[in-house]
Amino acid sequence: MRAVLQRVSGRPWRRGRDDLPDRPGLLVLLGVGHEDSEQTAQRLAAKILALRIFADKDGRMNEPLGEREILCVSQFTLYADTRKGNRPSYTDAAEPQRAASLYEQTCEALGAKRGCFGAHMELEITADGPVTIVLEVT
Repeated sequence: MRAVLQRVSGRPWRRGRDDLPDRPGLLVLLGVGHEDSEQTAQRLAAKILALRIFADKDGRMNEPLGEREILCVSQFTLYADTRKGNRPSYTDAAEPQRAASLYEQTCEALGAKRGCFGAHMELEITADGPVTIVLEVT
């Protein structure tokens, strides 16, 4: 599985909703490959939850996610192969039915809000600092 983590200073799913508090969290773009399994999903979720990428009281990146929220969005394009030509190939991405199942399992393990699997989504985010991390778990 591949994930791009973006620390955000507000909820990217808050758009147009003044009743939701605006607080820091994490946007996870999640790609699922052919070889991925339930165990892969569990390992990735555990790694994301344990990463110390939030500031502690001294301003150092030393705190894990804790009570902050996550929005997880499916992103098959993380498996783009651009080695040949100019049109990416996505043959390394899992079939949609398998990917949807592993996406849901990962979201559940993360306690994450979910994007709409397979949908074209528009997100408005405010990145929080220079924190964009690429993870790959096999």
